[in-house]
Amino acid sequence: MRETSCVTIEKDKMIEFAKGYDPIPLHTDEEYARNTRFGKLIAPGVMVFMSVWARYAREIDFAGDQLIAGKSTNIEWFHPVYAGDTVRGKATVTSMKPRNPYNGTVEITIDVFNQNNELVLRDVTETIVARKQDTY
Repeated sequence: MRETSCVTIEKDKMIEFAKGYDPIPLHTDEEYARNTRFGKLIAPGVMVFMSVWARYAREIDFAGDQLIAGKSTNIEWFHPVYAGDTVRGKATVTSMKPRNPYNGTVEITIDVFNQNNELVLRDVTETIVARKQDTY
């Protein structure tokens, strides 16, 4: 298991991302959000995941030049993230399987926690990697 450094969800970036990619009022309209059970804007879940994934990609070189492509991802959300929250990821390689003589798949599970150590999301991503001899 490897842990990423923390990233703070900045309000301006959160709203900008939401307007471009997830333009629902809960992410973009403060007055609307105030009248929901959340009481304020919440960050788009995909933005939160991508913020941690970017840290993971920069800080933890799990495959180096072996990485060929992403294959799939599955994100499950558990707790809202607000502007100003700080999140970090704990990444674990949960599976490695050969596909053919040239490549295989590596499954990475990333649990994302906020500053209160609450699990906010879990992502399971499968990537295709070049096989090294005697890796599997």
